[in-house]
Amino acid sequence: MNSSIRRVAICTGGGDAPGLNAVIRAATIAAMGKGWEVYGIREGFNGIFFPERYSDGGVFRLTRDRVRGITHLGGTILGTTNKGNPCHFPLKMPDGTIREVDRTDEILEFFAKRELDALISVGGDGSLTIANALAEKGLRVVGVPKTIDNDLDKTFTTFGFDTAVAFATECLDRLHSTAESHQRVMVVEVMGRYAGWIALHAGISGSAHTILIPEIPFDLDKVAAKIRSRDLHGRMYSLVMVAEGALPRDGHRMLAAAAETGHAERLGGMGELVAKGLQERTGKDTRVVVLGHLLRGGSPTSFDRLAALRFGAAAVRALDEGQRGVMVALAINGVNYVPLAEVAGRMKGVPLDGDTLATARDLGICMGDD
Repeated sequence: MNSSIRRVAICTGGGDAPGLNAVIRAATIAAMGKGWEVYGIREGFNGIFFPERYSDGGVFRLTRDRVRGITHLGGTILGTTNKGNPCHFPLKMPDGTIREVDRTDEILEFFAKRELDALISVGGDGSLTIANALAEKGLRVVGVPKTIDNDLDKTFTTFGFDTAVAFATECLDRLHSTAESHQRVMVVEVMGRYAGWIALHAGISGSAHTILIPEIPFDLDKVAAKIRSRDLHGRMYSLVMVAEGALPRDGHRMLAAAAETGHAERLGGMGELVAKGLQERTGKDTRVVVLGHLLRGGSPTSFDRLAALRFGAAAVRALDEGQRGVMVALAINGVNYVPLAEVAGRMKGVPLDGDTLATARDLGICMGDD
């Protein structure tokens, strides 16, 4: 046992994902098994910056009772936020302007004052970039990869992804019958700003006829031709799966909100654009279903529960082994430790030469480019 560790803290940041509570439970129980005290930080680092907002002071003790029965629950008992990056924290000045300041030193000071020896940071690219910045300043940090988009590099998968794909697949299953009954084109928009993992996996699993992902700029005329071909063969309906970040060959991504101080750009509307274009080209009744945040909610699948529990326990093992500044990464046969510096700011897109994409093409699914 690493005798230099007595107290560890856990925080969850970014968008919620099914499996976060399983990570918290596994890390808490594993750490307590080593004789460590475990503390949870409310809403990313807001529990440190704004303790007055919380009845428990923003940072509270995690016990077996606190984490009992939470493995199957969606969301996170710690709360989360995708606002207020401590490396570029937006503060309102007396003149009303917004200025970005670095508040990471405040986090280090808090850890020193509370005698917290290490941080387990659970989050996506933004959270892990912050974790790396803290590690570079000397804080003992282990990151846990979390994103339903599965777009974090250096890990086989991220928890939350399987749950999102399972739900999107179920939605496609339901839409087949109603689309066929009305001889409609159904356009289903799912999350995936810069990587099309959800759209591709759910689209194949749910027998979509067209899948549009950010990695492959699409030509809407090709999609319309696929729909007309199905009509000629007596298949008078079509399902089109669209990632929110899908990119028209001669256009641009659809922004619901531009990037602002402390906030990433928000995408949305590609499903509507595709539906309108297809209705104009085919004359068919076309409807849009946007799954959006429905993909984030609900109980994690058994795969995601196990992955999250493995991640949480592995984070504690990493600390016990003296690791710092690393992310625990799921491999086929185990869990690896990857330097945060090799993960921060990097994204894993769908490989164009991968067998999953090849499978889609072999099944005759239109990807908008053929």
